[in-house]
Amino acid sequence: MILLSTEISNIKGLAPRFLAKLAKLGIRTVRDLLWHFPTRYEDFSTVARIAELEGNQNTTVQGVIRKVALRRTARRHMVIVEAEIMDDTGSINAIWFNQPFVAKTLRPGRLASFAGKVAFGEDGLYLSNPSYELMNNFSSETKHTAGLIPIYPETKGLTSKGLRYLTKPILTNLEPLEEFIPEEVLTQNNFPDLNVALKHIHFPKNLEDATAAKRRFAFEDLFLLQLNNIKNRLELAKEKSPSIAMDDASVGLIVKKLPFELTLSQRQSLKEILEDVGKNRPMNRLLQGDVGSGKTVIAAIAAVAAAKKNYQAAFMAPTEVLAHQHYRTLTRIFGHLHIPIGLVTGSASKIFFDEALETDIKKSDLMDRVKSGEIKILIGTHAIIQKSIAFKSLALAIVDEQHRFGVAQRAALLKQKTKYIPHFLSMSATPIPRTLMLTIFGDLDLSLITELPKGRKAIITKIVAPENRAKAYAFIRGEIQKGRQAFVICPRIEKGEAQETDKLLPKHLNWSDVKAVKEEYERLKNKVFPDLRIAMLHGKLKPKEKAGIMADFGAKKYDILVSTSVIEVGVDIPNATIMMIEGADRFGLAQLYQFRGRVGRGEHQSFCLLFTDSTSDSTERRLKSLVDAKNGFELAEKDLAIRGPGEFLGHSQTGLPDMAMQSLNNLELVKSARVAGVAIMKKDQTMRAFGALKSRFEEFRKKIHLE
Repeated sequence: MILLSTEISNIKGLAPRFLAKLAKLGIRTVRDLLWHFPTRYEDFSTVARIAELEGNQNTTVQGVIRKVALRRTARRHMVIVEAEIMDDTGSINAIWFNQPFVAKTLRPGRLASFAGKVAFGEDGLYLSNPSYELMNNFSSETKHTAGLIPIYPETKGLTSKGLRYLTKPILTNLEPLEEFIPEEVLTQNNFPDLNVALKHIHFPKNLEDATAAKRRFAFEDLFLLQLNNIKNRLELAKEKSPSIAMDDASVGLIVKKLPFELTLSQRQSLKEILEDVGKNRPMNRLLQGDVGSGKTVIAAIAAVAAAKKNYQAAFMAPTEVLAHQHYRTLTRIFGHLHIPIGLVTGSASKIFFDEALETDIKKSDLMDRVKSGEIKILIGTHAIIQKSIAFKSLALAIVDEQHRFGVAQRAALLKQKTKYIPHFLSMSATPIPRTLMLTIFGDLDLSLITELPKGRKAIITKIVAPENRAKAYAFIRGEIQKGRQAFVICPRIEKGEAQETDKLLPKHLNWSDVKAVKEEYERLKNKVFPDLRIAMLHGKLKPKEKAGIMADFGAKKYDILVSTSVIEVGVDIPNATIMMIEGADRFGLAQLYQFRGRVGRGEHQSFCLLFTDSTSDSTERRLKSLVDAKNGFELAEKDLAIRGPGEFLGHSQTGLPDMAMQSLNNLELVKSARVAGVAIMKKDQTMRAFGALKSRFEEFRKKIHLE
């Protein structure tokens, strides 16, 4: 018997070069091979008589090989193999291009099965490049013909035929596998058991069997994920956190002194957060709202509450630009409270005591003041979680744009504990679709800010075709003449230079025609707007240079800022009313939404101009969805549908298999997995009663790395 743990190299008859190809696909064990699922199936289940064949049909023909011929075209550019196949109703030719080995395999007089498309040629019908296999008799079992034929993810030198050739005998000789999904869950959802599902997903008798097997394998990972979320909640509920209880009067005084009025959803989110931190068990909450909706001030009030109770709060941001932004926001709005606030990034460290006392400070001095408990609120990048920084009484950890941090970073922040662990608040302006909230972020409680602050005007978004570029420039000039400012976003720093974000882009995109930041900066400065003040910002600049440029832009020393996506988050320039995006079709909808949110933050009407040279209908539809979307949540659903969860989240963010990733937008399956998970945990939180499930679950927890 063959075991799942058996190394593929121990399977007899496999050449080393074949093993190397399998390794490229991540296949090293029998389990790897059997969980390398087909992406689709070609239907050759109809076995037709030759006399009944029609053009353009996919079919299987079984008959005797009458003759085989190999010839080369003029100048020996192409090898053509032609075989004549005959059954009791007639004969037909099968033709292969550049596959000379076929002539060595097929021999006249042998019975064989051929699966392919019937095509029209000068001499009538023929089978074009069919799959084939030799048969001893007409009842012989087939792998590559006469059925639903699985098509797998392939690599150069390793085709689906080779994978089928290897998979079929292994499935036949595989040890019986232990089912880990409880029987009642299988029955409720009409799923096949593991052994049946494996056979049906690789070699189904019909499409219904294949679909049921795929649903089962997608479900099992969603089911384990839901169990993981529920388990996390239960484990967190056993932990202790300090109670940061604030009475309504104290909260009211803080809110009353804000320079603006909170919206209803801001007030509701604040209420939920303060209720959570008032308890002695850890808060684990996600605060979600559109760009510019006022999430930071709500999180900051929670940090102030911790400081007022003589505890500490940590505020971690993914970039230095955003860390500085949060520092300025807190010191500006809450400076009158005389709470010591620290800032630490890779290039800066500051301490603020009140509106009249702020100073740069050595990092070592800052660390001493954090350790002593003097600094009550510490804002920074990942520098916050360096081993050299220790808190005396960290009670609240706030992480902005959580998806940009690794799990290890988040865990390091939460490990700053003594007798308790801190409350945890995550913020995100990236709208998360409903199915992802139920799965990937299912262990977090959710607070939503659904309104923009009073006085904000909706941003007018327009798609700019190439022929309207000059008009758009004239419009931008007009806005700047009114005293406004503009952002210009480009996808790349210099032509031909690869960036990390390229990995997230569809492979078909050609970057050669994309506007480079440096090139666009020179063009706008020297040709389009020679009379205006233009600055350039990109990720290769040093942190101090970036901070200086942003500060000057905020002080209105520049009219236009040409930038890469470095300004996607953490920029608050109320006077900037134009967001011009070059190559808008090159960005995901969620990222475009983030860019657009960088304007519309003041009293003036703002505009987002989507420049694109693409004339495709798909580009038009995708960008129009940004124009038409009423809010970020609606857009997130569209983005998920267009790009799929793998692109939306990034595969490396989850560690989930492709099939589970693809199923994250199947709300029905997600709900079924959640219902099943809740039912299991109600019966036995330890899962000892479900031995196989417990074992598989522990293995799953080690493998995934959700954020």
